[in-house]
Amino acid sequence: MAIHMFLLNNKLFCRKNIMLKNFLIFLMISTSLSLSSCSIFQEKEKPDLTSGYSANKLFQNARASLKASNYETAIKQYETLEAKYPLGRYAQQALLEQAYAYYKYDEPDTALDTIDRYMRLYPRSPRMDYALYLRGLINFGRGGSLIDKVFPRNFSDLDGVRQKEAFHDFSTLLTRHPKSPYVKDAKLRMHFLKNTLADTEVNIAEYYMKRGAYLAAYNRADYAIKHHQGTPAVIKALQIKICAARSLGKNDLAKDTMRILKLNFPTRTNFSCLR
Repeated sequence: MAIHMFLLNNKLFCRKNIMLKNFLIFLMISTSLSLSSCSIFQEKEKPDLTSGYSANKLFQNARASLKASNYETAIKQYETLEAKYPLGRYAQQALLEQAYAYYKYDEPDTALDTIDRYMRLYPRSPRMDYALYLRGLINFGRGGSLIDKVFPRNFSDLDGVRQKEAFHDFSTLLTRHPKSPYVKDAKLRMHFLKNTLADTEVNIAEYYMKRGAYLAAYNRADYAIKHHQGTPAVIKALQIKICAARSLGKNDLAKDTMRILKLNFPTRTNFSCLR
C-alpha cells in the first residue's frame, strides 16, 4: 500500500512538474511575442516627420542645421534628401555639403568617401575646385589620434602619408583650377606641408643616426635634400649627411657635402655629429 501511494504521488509530482514546465515555456513564448508585437507596433506607429516635404524644404532644413553647427542633424537630413530625391537638382549640392558636415563632425573617413563619391558622380561639376580643396582640408587635418588632440605633438611627427595626400589634393587644385578662390589658402597650406614633410624626413634621418643606422640616415637625409629644396630642414639634412658619411668612412662624400653646406649656409657649418 505504501509503495502504491509512493508511485501515485510520484506520478502526480511528475505531472505537475511537466505542467509547470509547459506553463513556463508558454509564458516565455507569450512574453516574447508580446514584446515583438510592441516593437513592430512602435515602429509602424513612429511618424515620418519629413513626409510630404519637397526637395527644397529638406535641403533648406539641412543647410540651416549645418550653419547652426548641428552637424549630426544636418548629416541625417542630407541623407533623407538623397534617399527621397536622388536625381533631383538639390542632390549634387547636398552631397557636397554632406561631405563638409562629416568633416566638421570629425568623421574624416566618411567625409573622404563622400567627397570621392561626389567626384565620381559629378566629374564636370562647377564646384570641383571646392571638392578638391575640401579633400585637401580633410587630409590636412588627419594623421593624429585622440591622444594627439589631448597631448599635441609636432605636426611633422604625424602621419606623413596623409600630409602627402593633402599636398597632392592642393596641387591638383592649383593645376586644374588656377583661378579658384581657394588657391590662395591652398598655396599657404602647401608651403606649410612642404616644410613639415621635410621635417618628417629629417626627424627620421636623425632617429637612424642616433641608433647607429648610418646608411639609412644618409639615404634619408639625401632624400630630404633632393625632394625638399628651399625648406629650412635642408640645413639639418646636410649636417646629418656629413655625419653619416664620416661614420661610414666615406670621407670624400663628407667633404663634398661640407662644401655644399659652406657655399649655401656658411654660418651653419659649426655643428657636432650625432653618435
